[in-house]
Order: sequence, then C-alpha cells, then structure tokens
Amino acid sequence: MSSSPARDASRLPALPGILFDLDGVLTPTAEVHMRAWSTLFTDYLTEHAPDVAPYAEGDYFEYVDGKPRYDGVRSLLASRNITLPEGTPDDSPDLDTVCGLGNRKNAVFAAELRENGVTPYEGSVAFLDAAIAAGHRVAVVSSSRNAVPVLAAAGLSDRFDVVVDGLVAADDKLAGKPAPDTYLDGAQRLGLTAGQCVVVEDAQSGVEAGRAGSFGLVVGVDRGVGAEALLAYGADFVVGDLAELVDAVSSPAAASAPAAAPSAPSAPEERDTKVTDA
Repeated sequence: MSSSPARDASRLPALPGILFDLDGVLTPTAEVHMRAWSTLFTDYLTEHAPDVAPYAEGDYFEYVDGKPRYDGVRSLLASRNITLPEGTPDDSPDLDTVCGLGNRKNAVFAAELRENGVTPYEGSVAFLDAAIAAGHRVAVVSSSRNAVPVLAAAGLSDRFDVVVDGLVAADDKLAGKPAPDTYLDGAQRLGLTAGQCVVVEDAQSGVEAGRAGSFGLVVGVDRGVGAEALLAYGADFVVGDLAELVDAVSSPAAASAPAAAPSAPSAPEERDTKVTDA
C-alpha cells in the first residue's frame, strides 16, 4: 500500500503552482497595516469606549490579520461587545460606522505607503525568483484591495500575471479568508487544481483557508503570529523566512507537471491602481 506524500518542503518541486499572500509574505506591509490598525482602534476605543480593554498588539493577530478590511473592524469591535451601524463602502472616514472606521484605517495606511513606499523581503524575492526559474506558476492571493499598488511599489508587478485581491473578491462575490474561495480562484486562474498548488501564508486566517481548500501544501511564514498558532490553524510546516526554501524549490520538476485546462483568464482585469483598501 502506498503512503501519502510527505507534507513538507520535499514536496515543493512536485507542485506546479504557488499562491502567495502579499502582506507579511512578500512585503513587510503587514507592519504598516499593524500601525494603521493600532492608530485606528487606540484612538476610537479611548474616545468612545474607555471602559473596555484597550487595543493591544495581540488583537491584530487574533481579530484582524489576513481578513478583509471591514471583517477586521467587525471582529475587533465584537471582541469588545461593540456594535456599530454597517454603513456603506462610500462612507467618509469620519463616520463611526463599520465602513467608516475601515476607511479611516485605510487612509492612514495609504498615506504611509505613498510617503515611504515598500521594500520586499529579500528572502521572499529569492524564493519567488527561484520558483519561477524552476517552472512554477505563481499568483498573489490577498485580502487587500491595495495589492496591485503594493506590488508596483515593491517592484514585483512583472512577476505576477494573476492577482486575486480584495477588488476581485468583491467583483466576483468570493468569500474572504478564512474561507478558501480566493485561493481556489487563484489556482483556477493558473489552470491548476487546489491539490497542485502551494499556499504560502503568514496569517492564521490564511493558513486556515489553505487547509479548508485541501491544497497540496500549506506553508506558514512566521512574521509574529507564532509557529505554534500557524500549525494549529493548518500550516503543514512553518519557516521564519522563505529564503530557507530556495534550495527546496529549485528543481525543474514543476515545469513538466500536467495542468488542468484553464477555465478563467490567467491575467487579472485591468483595474484602477489607486490605493483604496487594505
């Protein structure tokens, strides 16, 4: 009786598709998001709910990290038993609605991105380029509506023909992480099945999405959430930096792997690249 294939780094060459989360995996924009969320909720809770627990760094990983923006607002507010009107995505950042708070957070993020730009993780770029050279097909799957401008700011746009971001998810009515829908869509756009793809994630909700979608491998990248938490939510193994996997992925095996017939465009639709969401 044949045993199941190992779910470790040795399996990387056999899986032709690699689906990358963006913030915290390819770029350190997660740090910018963390500061923006901290600014938003520290100010809001201090002014409007001084009797509840103040915002803490652990709240980011528990309630916000990896989720669509408004879901993050709802989740954090629910943790403090606070209910606000939903509002609409067009709400002014000054409004105390779920959408207004989310838009307020995004304004802080967008300002810092414009001012300071973003430099991708050196180890992640090394892994990405080694994977492409070995014949792997790659895509970005991000909850952020800022994915396209962040990739441009990081100088990574030319590596990816497939970007499934918050704009795509909204347009195609795809459930956000921890549901697997956006990752499944990314695999389909590459012309591959979930079982032929690797999910690379730094967030609890992201690895949970990879496990829920029955992907061939789910790789956790520990940028602060903790290896134990990533493993508990579904990562097969965890690294501190993707540079650790350059040698493992540097194999021509993936280039000859069969692919399913594409059923969706391989390139993302042309979109407004204005920084509008996170």
